[in-house]
Amino acid sequence: MSAQKTSFENSLLTEVVKTGKCASCGSCVVNCPFGCLELAQGKPGLIKECKVCGICGQVCPRYKWAMDKAEDFIYGRIRNPQEEFGVYRRIAAAQAKPVDILKARQDGGATTAMLVAALKGGLIDGAVVSGKNQDKPFLPIPVLATTLEEITESAGTKYTCSSALLALPEAIKQKKTKIAFVGTPCQIHAVRKMQMGAVKKFSTPVKYLVGLMCSECFDYEGLMETHIKGKLGINLSDITKMNIKGKMLVTTPAGTTAIPLADIKPYVRTSCSVCEDFSSELADVSVGGLGLDGWTFTIIRTEKGEELFTNAEKTGFLESKPIEESAFSKGLLLKLTKKKRDTKKTTQPQP
Repeated sequence: MSAQKTSFENSLLTEVVKTGKCASCGSCVVNCPFGCLELAQGKPGLIKECKVCGICGQVCPRYKWAMDKAEDFIYGRIRNPQEEFGVYRRIAAAQAKPVDILKARQDGGATTAMLVAALKGGLIDGAVVSGKNQDKPFLPIPVLATTLEEITESAGTKYTCSSALLALPEAIKQKKTKIAFVGTPCQIHAVRKMQMGAVKKFSTPVKYLVGLMCSECFDYEGLMETHIKGKLGINLSDITKMNIKGKMLVTTPAGTTAIPLADIKPYVRTSCSVCEDFSSELADVSVGGLGLDGWTFTIIRTEKGEELFTNAEKTGFLESKPIEESAFSKGLLLKLTKKKRDTKKTTQPQP
């Protein structure tokens, strides 16, 4: 039986969900034309009989994934060994200029600045971002932001999983035709796989892909409820910011608590062990902190990424400066990229 006509049970359920590889991106749920699938506790499952159309397998970034094919689709070639963190046009340190963005930023606020500038200038008519859950602090929820205020409110990193692709149907519903999608490497892979395949309905409005650098993602209940609230006694509602700079830094009005990464390693999602992409190598623009103080390490990879970044600079939303070859942040990028590739080779997720 061909992959195109394989049922959910014989494809994703067997090879992705039960093996612990599922990224919880939501691509299979969004694209199922018969509404057979639903995410429950971060995993897709059947809510009615599968029609064996094979579409879920066509759009899943963890099923029969081929990085080299994706690179060739985006860049017209496969990266060479010297391009250790993927194909790119240039790298820069970037910082937002508007005060309201600087107040809400994670590091340099570059992502928010690019999105705000693009929305204000008409390059996009919305952005898929990780919004805030009003009941569970720092539990991200997929949101289609269509105003400057909604984009700014979504600023800041949440270190647990958001099934970002679940926001794409809202873009179709609102008849958006040019949106920016912000996501982790696995989510960027999902959108690219949709763009590469025959099922393009929900990827058609996506104009720009902004990829977040990501070593790993944490289980919300384990990290936030069990460790930060339970073991450390921190009220989750008091947290104003979370960051990772060698340690996880949790900031409240009372001060900042530094948590050794080894202490929270048990809460890392098992699916992260199959990912070899640290710096979102398939995005138009990749962003991360990488040890920079108040700046965002930015990798402009495609012509679209250049357009998004340059627009923010020219309109006064963003300033940038070059990153030297010997810079600590460049070395850290290379180190984390290698670690991610090596981890993928030596670990296997458990169901």
